[in-house]
Amino acid sequence: MTTAATPEDLARLFVERCNANDADGIAALYEPDAVLGYPAGSTTVGREAIRALFEKAAPMMPEMKVEETVPTLYFDDLALTATRPADGTGGRAQVARRQPDGTWLRILDRPE
Repeated sequence: MTTAATPEDLARLFVERCNANDADGIAALYEPDAVLGYPAGSTTVGREAIRALFEKAAPMMPEMKVEETVPTLYFDDLALTATRPADGTGGRAQVARRQPDGTWLRILDRPE
């Protein structure tokens, strides 16, 4: 399975895996104790809960496209990424952490 070599890779991989209805692949983009602000108004905590959520949600989601990114902010092994929502809704922002092997995983995700 492809891993994120940069924090920006996470958005592309997320879109690819959502479009493929790959809940396991989506969950693999998150740290084990990650927090996802989805569905709207609630939080989903932990990789397994994120996988279960997308197992149900991904097949019902419309096809996604990779959105335009804004410049990533770095602090040590943390990165704040964001995209400009193509659908005009709110803002999408994520915090990712560099893993010991140099890859990146999401730890906080606000997709809407």
